[in-house]
Amino acid sequence: MPDVFKDYVKNKNTRPGPLKGVRVLEVCTLLFGPAGPSFMASLGAEVIKIELPPMGDVTRSLNPFGWFYKEQGPMFMHINNSKYYMALDLHIDWAQQIFKELAAKSDIIEFNLRPAVTNRWNIGYEDIKKVNPGIIYIEKNGFGQWGTYAEQDRPSNDGAAQALSGYAWMSSFPKRPPMKQSIWICDVFGAMMGEVAVLAALHHKRKTGKGQFIEMSQTENIMRAMGWVWPYQQFTGNGVEPSGNRDQCICPADSFLCKDDLFVALAAPAPDEFRALCKAMGKSELADDPRFKEHTNRLETENALTILKIIADWARTKMAAEIEELGKQGGFAATRLHNSRDMCEDPQRRARGFVKEIDDPLYGKYTDHEIPIMMSRTPPKHRWSVRPVGFDNDYIMTKLLGRNQAQIDELYMHGVLGKWKDAQGRRPPSDWDGQSGAILRR
Repeated sequence: MPDVFKDYVKNKNTRPGPLKGVRVLEVCTLLFGPAGPSFMASLGAEVIKIELPPMGDVTRSLNPFGWFYKEQGPMFMHINNSKYYMALDLHIDWAQQIFKELAAKSDIIEFNLRPAVTNRWNIGYEDIKKVNPGIIYIEKNGFGQWGTYAEQDRPSNDGAAQALSGYAWMSSFPKRPPMKQSIWICDVFGAMMGEVAVLAALHHKRKTGKGQFIEMSQTENIMRAMGWVWPYQQFTGNGVEPSGNRDQCICPADSFLCKDDLFVALAAPAPDEFRALCKAMGKSELADDPRFKEHTNRLETENALTILKIIADWARTKMAAEIEELGKQGGFAATRLHNSRDMCEDPQRRARGFVKEIDDPLYGKYTDHEIPIMMSRTPPKHRWSVRPVGFDNDYIMTKLLGRNQAQIDELYMHGVLGKWKDAQGRRPPSDWDGQSGAILRR
């Protein structure tokens, strides 16, 4: 371990994040939208999540098997930590004016609404630029702000993006139906790409003083992640077919069933790796076989299927742990496939501090995963958990906008501000004392 990371896990909560002093307004829902500002919050930014009262973000209702933890869903808790929660009805002119006041004091605004919604609410880029010319303003949705699909006002989600991009098709096995990934890969990858653009724009602003409008499509982003597929098709005119766990650019690289009915993911493309694998199988002669000696020869379909069959037959005679050990000894990649329980309980993750025991004043003690980045001087961190709809309204209105209690009460009376509906996912936990988690304690 480098010296700069000594006692990193122990001390990181005492150090500021790299984005301390940056303020982000988020008007986002589901996962694609909120996940990006969540990364920013973990990096130290002040993120204000604005929801429509009283139901808030629809993600509050999306829970595995309908299961809630203390009135909140685990997905919502995982992707919305370390934010401030405001409930502002942006259909109302008065609320739109309050939003513009906050925008004038912010660095970044993030939306993932359908095209033209922000303009209908009078908070589009041109509206906000009038009150804050240096604003960094990002709109992200399924298909972008223009083009045929945008003009059709198509709704989208992660599954739709996997389908339209060809990702689900490519993720399947030959002659099998398409396979949607159960993790929301298009949401998370798109969210990260969005923040890359936001941080680049922030850097540009610090050099020039100028903000900008960022626009992005979830579907186009995941297509960018599909690597060689699109250049290959453009250059050759050949469509790429599904290949299951087999890598079509690396050989051998596949998942193999072992003697104990566990799987091992194995790859050995480099000459020394392939030679070590052949030796581990007791078939050293394969390393000099003309069909397999050069990597480009191994990639030819007939040769690839032949060597993969040889490895598969051998793997069926070995325990997964044996192959994993042979990989460590020989220098080729061989890793037993973990299930979700294995992943969560792996001591490696806990040793590095990415599995964290949260102790939150509203939700008590539970386990979550930190953002998987270490920064020696400005460590990212999970600071607090989620909050009910509108939980931080009064703090934001008094501390940031200078309103007094009488003014705040009037905003509640007119429906400009709101709070949670008495429903799961929206309200505080049943054992809440009415005070814990107050903003001044964070």
